[in-house]
Amino acid sequence: MEYLEGMLQKEKDNFGRVCNRLLGTCFLCKGNQNTKADYYFVLKYRKEFKEYLGVLGYRLEINEEYGVIQLTSPRGINRMNLKLYDSIILLILRILYDEKKRELSAIEEVIVNLGDIQDKFISLKIRDKIIDKTTMRNALSLFRRYQIVELLDRDMGDEESRVLIYGSILMAVRAEDIKAAYEKLETYRKGKNESDEETDEDEAD
Repeated sequence: MEYLEGMLQKEKDNFGRVCNRLLGTCFLCKGNQNTKADYYFVLKYRKEFKEYLGVLGYRLEINEEYGVIQLTSPRGINRMNLKLYDSIILLILRILYDEKKRELSAIEEVIVNLGDIQDKFISLKIRDKIIDKTTMRNALSLFRRYQIVELLDRDMGDEESRVLIYGSILMAVRAEDIKAAYEKLETYRKGKNESDEETDEDEAD
């Protein structure tokens, strides 16, 4: 392949492996020790990666300020439709990231705990109850697979269990996405309130 001319065989093998990783996870984070080497490998061969992945219909976005590489699809290929609570938890992670980052230095990692997530969920007034353990575990496991978070503790029932949020959250949920998400949540709350009112009227009858 002309994209790989001049590379050693080891680098060619690495190129294919990293392409597959990007196709599977969408993100590479400098802050993730497991993928840090891959992040720098893409920076070294960014032209080759952009050209090759472009042929496949993808766009490679590199943000060195965030330390994040993202694979996107202008054609909407392989887009994932999140469940409602997955979307809500993702939004909460972005909000918490912004809040915590303002308190930290530029180089410090953003770590929150499950209690922080639950508190923010309650403050959004979506439900009076906290997010159940299974829903929380499934959502965070999904985001871990896509290199948005890392789970530092295993117990999803302990509010002190810690979650590291990578800078990829800034590209996964952009500023305009936050506004749209809030509008959807407001619609959800209104629909829920109307449903509750109808239930109360039925019970009164």
